[in-house]
Amino acid sequence: MSSRANSVLVAMSGGVDSSVAAWMLLDRGYEVTGVFLRMGTAGPAEESLRGCCSRQDAADARRVAEELGIELYVLNAAEDFEAIIQDFADQYARGRTPNPCIHCNARIKFARLLALADSTGADFVATGHHARMASVGGRAMILRGRAVGKDQSYALFAVARSHLPRILLPVGELTDKAEVRRIARSVGLPVHDKPDSQEICFIGDGEGAPRHASLLARRAPEALRAGDIVDSAGRVLGRHEGFARFTIGQRRGLGVAAGVPMYVTRIDPASATVTIGPQEEVMGSSLSASAANWHADVKGEFDATVQVRYNQGSPPRGIAAGCPRGGALGRVRITGADTFEVRFARPVAAITPGQAAVVYDGQILLGGGWIG
Repeated sequence: MSSRANSVLVAMSGGVDSSVAAWMLLDRGYEVTGVFLRMGTAGPAEESLRGCCSRQDAADARRVAEELGIELYVLNAAEDFEAIIQDFADQYARGRTPNPCIHCNARIKFARLLALADSTGADFVATGHHARMASVGGRAMILRGRAVGKDQSYALFAVARSHLPRILLPVGELTDKAEVRRIARSVGLPVHDKPDSQEICFIGDGEGAPRHASLLARRAPEALRAGDIVDSAGRVLGRHEGFARFTIGQRRGLGVAAGVPMYVTRIDPASATVTIGPQEEVMGSSLSASAANWHADVKGEFDATVQVRYNQGSPPRGIAAGCPRGGALGRVRITGADTFEVRFARPVAAITPGQAAVVYDGQILLGGGWIG
């Protein structure tokens, strides 16, 4: 690899977004080298990864690199990825709903890529995320992507602040996914019509309902312990076949007829009890978050927009109130070195332990933490 100025390593997953990112950077005059992150698997039951790191994806990344005339290197990240998969299972066993993609972005896609850049003399790293980089007050910051409904900045809050000056996110400047595909088609990229990957790449289509159940059966069987379904008063309404089959705000698949729509409001792994209630009981006005990561120097207390799940613009089925696209207004208060609290101006649906609370100032990603 060359160490010429403006050299960039592009994480190429074999998908259309990262392929177009590589082309855009070439078109802007960067010296581009592709890197395929080989996640590997922990065992034979999971040997066929899907979504962004399969054998087919590797072959697609190779074809795109050949079309662009760039080198493609393979970086083995299997050991790091194994830890993320196990953490996913462990979080469910604790009654939480994890977001492994955030960990993957921070620990692998950027940290490992930048370590490789350091060892090879590359100046920058880039991905195909729908988010933007900009200088705000002289500091590199992540902004929401321009494509409505495709913004992926939420999943980047845990990226280390020190990494930001060396990150490029060209696809985030495009206004919609159709434009990404138009570019790919016009420049002859062979993945222009490849379907988007699913959100969690290590869970296949045949995992059952929910799809992660068979993975938990292998890695954290205690998460599938049966128990009671109760209401907020503790009255038993039914039985379930594993508390990890549920998440806060879930309405479908409860197996209970109550006469009114009911939602999961609490999961207690100690007793394997799942509590459900009407819509008003799944609305919350506050949250506490830990393991905070800030991209900017924030005040001890300030107003901001706080997003509590990746698709907050698409609330749990049947819940419309308190779920504006891209988050809700709230008052953020720093409570410790890596903790904060949020009090929302209006109740928000399905504040879920294990998900991220990501804090924005308008379009600017300030940071975030994990909901407790």
